[in-house]
Amino acid sequence: MANYTLHTFKHNLDNATGCCAAIGFFDGVHRGHCYLIEQVKAEAARRGLMPIVITFEEHPRLALSQTRYWPELLTTNAQKLQLLAQTGLAACAMLHFDHTMSMLTSREFMELVLKKELNVQCLLIGYDHHFGSDLSAGYKDYVKYGKELGIDVLRERPFDTDELRISSSATRRFLTGGNVEMARACLGRPYQLEGSVVEGRHAGSLMGYPTANLRPDCAEQLVPGRGVYAARAEIDGFRYKAMVNIGWRPTLDNGSDQTIEAHLLDYDGGDLYGHHLKLSFYRRVRDEHRFDSIEALQKQLAIDADVVRAMLDDVNS
Repeated sequence: MANYTLHTFKHNLDNATGCCAAIGFFDGVHRGHCYLIEQVKAEAARRGLMPIVITFEEHPRLALSQTRYWPELLTTNAQKLQLLAQTGLAACAMLHFDHTMSMLTSREFMELVLKKELNVQCLLIGYDHHFGSDLSAGYKDYVKYGKELGIDVLRERPFDTDELRISSSATRRFLTGGNVEMARACLGRPYQLEGSVVEGRHAGSLMGYPTANLRPDCAEQLVPGRGVYAARAEIDGFRYKAMVNIGWRPTLDNGSDQTIEAHLLDYDGGDLYGHHLKLSFYRRVRDEHRFDSIEALQKQLAIDADVVRAMLDDVNS
């Protein structure tokens, strides 16, 4: 029996009617993923099936790698499920990928997991998508196995855009370089980090710019490159414009201790330690660099705050 959790997004789910599915890690649930999901939904409606996606609780390379693989996730599992639920899918099957599952051939996977467990009757496959331990197998093999098992295997239509090539890896490259605007273009929404507010060194408060120091919920989620960003902060049900600094605070001799600090503009409440904070990144303000004095840094922070206000006034929320 396959080890998985079925997350249902719609009531009265009955897989006796069968499912139309797509398989993938769906990290980021970016515009390309959403385009594929729309195809799954359309094909499911045409056939009278339930539209679902099949994904993984952990990145498959974690089970296959001899050394510790650091996936640099774009979304936590909770974020991924929330985003998938918003697409109109009926459900998401999240596989607990382990060594035993990794040993299944593509035909065994189709028979034991897709057919017997999830009652998949139609499967959409990407042009470069592969699954199963037999790495040489491809689309033609999946079609052949599908005919034997009663699963129609179809090729997805590629996502065609003149703007940029959208993928999870491209989104990661943009974020690593601090280009949160291009990452937003790939995702179709601002990139988000969320977690708990922890106590810092109080340097921001002493300069008149108190910050909420974010400790992300998921240590494996990618943090944008060092710099200052215009973001929106959500905390306790309220939203604020935020000036976010990611980096080592070189003027304050922070060493190699990277921090994610958000100064919430127009917030006049008390400390936020232990509160849950979500940051949505819209634009990059500048690089992080060392200033000659604390006074020089304070002057720059005042300029940055005005720039952040103007940037966020200029983008849709």
